[in-house]
Amino acid sequence: MALYLAGEHHPQHALSSRAIWLAEAGHEPVGYIAGHLTRRFGCAGELQWIYVVPDERRRGVASRLLALLAVWFLEQDAHRVCVDIGDDAARPFYRRYGATDLNPHWMIWQDIAVVANRGRSGDGLRVN
Repeated sequence: MALYLAGEHHPQHALSSRAIWLAEAGHEPVGYIAGHLTRRFGCAGELQWIYVVPDERRRGVASRLLALLAVWFLEQDAHRVCVDIGDDAARPFYRRYGATDLNPHWMIWQDIAVVANRGRSGDGLRVN
């Protein structure tokens, strides 16, 4: 991850612009999200990683992180965004936020703006 953020690790078709947020509850990290601009699959952005610690799942952390990344993509004029789902367990989460299947491993938002205003509240959660 450090190499990715330093611009020394480049996922296939990635451009140099990247963003990451860390979610904390109290002073404890509970999740993160990272993304970058890309040309993969004709997209302008790619969600690289999203993770929430198991005890904090289903509490809105991932939704809030996704909304923050969506706003960043829009600020970069990156509307079409893809994500490698990793495993099928993540597919319902992405689908709930408007992503559709691109192929068996990837999903896509034709316009990430559908996500930008969702999932932005969360008492006691700090996102840096």
